[in-house]
Amino acid sequence: MAPSLQGSEEVPNEVSLDFKKNSKTKAFFSQLARSWTGMLGFGIIIILILLSLFGQWITPYDPLHAELGNKLLPPMTEGHVLGTDQLGRDILSRIIMGARVSVLIGVATVVIAGLFGTIVGVIAGYFRGWIDIILMRIVDVQLSFPFILMVLVINAVIGTGLRNIIISLAIGGWVIFARVIRSEVLALREKEFITACVATGVSRFEILVKHIVPNLYTPIIVLASLQIGTYIIAEASVSFLGFGVQPPTPAWGNMLNEGKDYIFSSWWLITFPGLAIVFTALGVNLFGDWLRDTLDPGLKGE
Repeated sequence: MAPSLQGSEEVPNEVSLDFKKNSKTKAFFSQLARSWTGMLGFGIIIILILLSLFGQWITPYDPLHAELGNKLLPPMTEGHVLGTDQLGRDILSRIIMGARVSVLIGVATVVIAGLFGTIVGVIAGYFRGWIDIILMRIVDVQLSFPFILMVLVINAVIGTGLRNIIISLAIGGWVIFARVIRSEVLALREKEFITACVATGVSRFEILVKHIVPNLYTPIIVLASLQIGTYIIAEASVSFLGFGVQPPTPAWGNMLNEGKDYIFSSWWLITFPGLAIVFTALGVNLFGDWLRDTLDPGLKGE
């Protein structure tokens, strides 16, 4: 009888864990459903992710295939829904594949910049003193430079390309994470549970790892969701100026750059890539704003 009793004790625990997970998921989507802006942003993000994952199978044409006989075809002509560019490449196919570049750059930059900036912010906010002074002065100096200008200068030094644009955006963007996370850590240091840990002799390392860092997950997630849109727009701006992703790789920024000379004769070359950038940034920002208001309303003042 002992094995059966033991099994009967384990099953309810597993069921309760699954129920808690399902309850949190249902609560999340229930809150999301009550916000039309959050739903709109979430929907755009899902579409963007699907295009990034399955774009190569749903593109009607090869986005790199040039056919000069079909160059500058207007939308809805000869099977090209959004028309063709100056080399006869299908605009719709290039926009779909450009979504992968935007998602990759946005996510990779947030991961790199967020990780480094969080480490700097935690060190500065928790240890204070001369470490805090030095790190925050570095942050202040970097924030005094315009973000796009700094990215352009870095790309001019290290070169263009997908990898280098991610590096330059991360170098320019980590300071936002550092400043916000530092302020969060400063607030956490004054909480009663941290004071109690110090009074009972808990080591500084244990306080940092077990009590400070776990309470930073929410502001990190919220800030990351807000910054992805910024990095996507920045990449498009840098690529438009010729310092980012280089042709023939389809990216929305370099599509704008290639189409600017045809703005009056072939408007679709810049209109549709521009709309892709606008809707992507809109969706990411709407969902990020909803996350901020839902998970961490205090971040509004940062």
